[in-house]
Amino acid sequence: MSTNTWRQPTGDSDLPSDSGQAAPSADGAPGAGTGATAAIDASDRSARRFWSARRIPAAVVALLSAAAVGLLLYDVVSVRAGRSAMHWRRRLAEELATRPLDDIWMIVGAALAMALGLWLFLLAVTPGLRRLLPMRQPSGIPGTGEVRAGLDRRAAALVLRDRAVQVPGVRSAQVAVGRRKVKARARAHFRDLEEVRADLDATLREAVRALGLARQPKLTVHVRRPKKG
Repeated sequence: MSTNTWRQPTGDSDLPSDSGQAAPSADGAPGAGTGATAAIDASDRSARRFWSARRIPAAVVALLSAAAVGLLLYDVVSVRAGRSAMHWRRRLAEELATRPLDDIWMIVGAALAMALGLWLFLLAVTPGLRRLLPMRQPSGIPGTGEVRAGLDRRAAALVLRDRAVQVPGVRSAQVAVGRRKVKARARAHFRDLEEVRADLDATLREAVRALGLARQPKLTVHVRRPKKG
């Protein structure tokens, strides 16, 4: 997911310029908050991904299963009551009894059933929620073991984009945040490209660390001149 912008007037960033600076406490002591900050930053354990509830696929499968079983049960009860079976069930039983296994429709039906079963299996064993990036869990603070936090990839891209356009020489920037990679593309309208790329790389690396993600993504930066005309 990409986010485009043109250079905005430089202002206060959403992220601190120096993530390692200790915040002053209420009584004026500058190092009073160092313990909590160090406890949060010291945790590099990989948090588990968030699992999706899969409500829509589960509801669709439940409704279709209930409808099919209800219709079949109604037909069986009708036959037990002395009525004739429905036409679709007689036709289905006849086709299954007479068609060979190498028939094209038998193969297509088996392939569709296998694809549906594989899709449901993948939904059951994969976490989903790919847009949420797990954040680090703080260590050394009582009661935080049960707290789990996640960051939306689009929100992370917006924060990194805002930091990118504040680098001197950057005219516009595009940032795409994935689960394992962060790709930044920028256009520089003055300064040397290598200098802009070095400053942009350092700024974004600091910004990525300040996001507090459980797994630090790999950063790639590309800088080029805008096309003339």
